[in-house]
Amino acid sequence: MMEKTEELEAILRGTPVLPVVVLEDAEAAVPLARALVAGGVHAIEVTLRTEAAFEAVRRIAEEVEEIAVGVGTVLAPDQLRRAERAGARFWVSPGMSPQLLEAARYCVLPGLPGAATASEAMALVEAGYHLQKFFPAEMAGGATYLKALAGPLPEIRFCPTGGISAQSASAYLCLPNVFAVGGSWLAPPEAVAGGDWARIEALAREAAALRPAG
Repeated sequence: MMEKTEELEAILRGTPVLPVVVLEDAEAAVPLARALVAGGVHAIEVTLRTEAAFEAVRRIAEEVEEIAVGVGTVLAPDQLRRAERAGARFWVSPGMSPQLLEAARYCVLPGLPGAATASEAMALVEAGYHLQKFFPAEMAGGATYLKALAGPLPEIRFCPTGGISAQSASAYLCLPNVFAVGGSWLAPPEAVAGGDWARIEALAREAAALRPAG
């Protein structure tokens, strides 16, 4: 498990904001990824909320080698297997069920499982996950809650996601137990649908300039 943790750290190093994107059309995947790379962002999470998601992951993995593509909203063991086949580099889940935890043991990809409470975070550490997603961040207590967890749980580092904006990201990134934040604002649906790659590149450049404290 430690090797997977180090692999995930290497993938997300230098990416203070992990773009969390929903793609309705796989045709948008490659130009979106290229716009993010042009803005200095080198990792992307494609959520499995649409029929186009796995095809989008496959295209990015094959055509944009400068960016590490991961799958998000992983809920079931079969999605881990499909993610491997599509060429994903990592997976992200909003939480962790016993079935998914067992399947992840046999998955070659490093993962970022979600926790919303101290008990959930502790259980994930026992399973070997020292990098975790904190979700839904704003609704679950925000930066104040994560700051409180840093004292009793110093071995855990988080990527808070959920309700975070360009304006609130810095409040998280200044915490010692936060290594990145997940943000959907880097790829606004209207910009993706309209092919406004210049806007996405500009948003990515602003996000890439942020720096975590931890």
